[in-house]
Amino acid sequence: MKLAGKAAIVTGAGRNIGEEIAVLFAQEGAKVAVVDMDEGRADAVADRIKDEGGEAVAVVCDVSDTEDITKMVATTADAFGAIDILVNNVAISDNKDIFELSEDEWRKTIDITLSSPFYVTKQVANWMVDNDRGGKVINIGSTSGFKGRPTALAYTAAKGGVFNLTQSLAVQLAPYGIIVNQVSPNMTGSPVGQEIFDRNRKVNNLVGRPGEPDEQAKAVLFLASDDASFIAGANLFVDGGTMAMASFASPAKRKDGK
Repeated sequence: MKLAGKAAIVTGAGRNIGEEIAVLFAQEGAKVAVVDMDEGRADAVADRIKDEGGEAVAVVCDVSDTEDITKMVATTADAFGAIDILVNNVAISDNKDIFELSEDEWRKTIDITLSSPFYVTKQVANWMVDNDRGGKVINIGSTSGFKGRPTALAYTAAKGGVFNLTQSLAVQLAPYGIIVNQVSPNMTGSPVGQEIFDRNRKVNNLVGRPGEPDEQAKAVLFLASDDASFIAGANLFVDGGTMAMASFASPAKRKDGK
């Protein structure tokens, strides 16, 4: 088992990519804190892990609230006696252009998608350093953080920030034995904030189909394991080849045609 004896926190683990990461980690021997704002979803994933013989605890947490994060970190440490791996997976998307996007929507998307990895990593890294432990942090980015989109603005800005956050965290935490990397998906599972996974939806990549959530989970497992012992501050595109293509979005116009 690649993660035997390790304790992991996975945020946004109640569905889609986060769920598959949590389940795969447990299958590989990790004890997993299944973190989600939705108590029912967190419980369901934790139960799924336990039904398969794994060890998990469901933790309800708003990762944009530092007091909630403090409680989540303490709950995980109390339950498992350790924190070895953090996966910052939570994100929301605006799916709007500059003319439609409100300032409140901008702030909420930035806070949850970009600021929460900072908030959570800060507290987990402090725990690791205070307890004289190294660890692994994997941020979930997006291809949207590397190019413009006609139908999202705050999300693309936030994910672009996550990549630079990943690199700076990698530089600042490496002296403490904390290794930080990033996985960047594209068109995987159900879209951010949506429930339905349409395997027939139109995609523009080299593989010719949407990604499966467990394909992202396998990449995250690789970075969390000793197989990635010489990888730090890196971004791994798990995108079906999307970023290898010269695909440019058509310019957007306001809906009133102006």
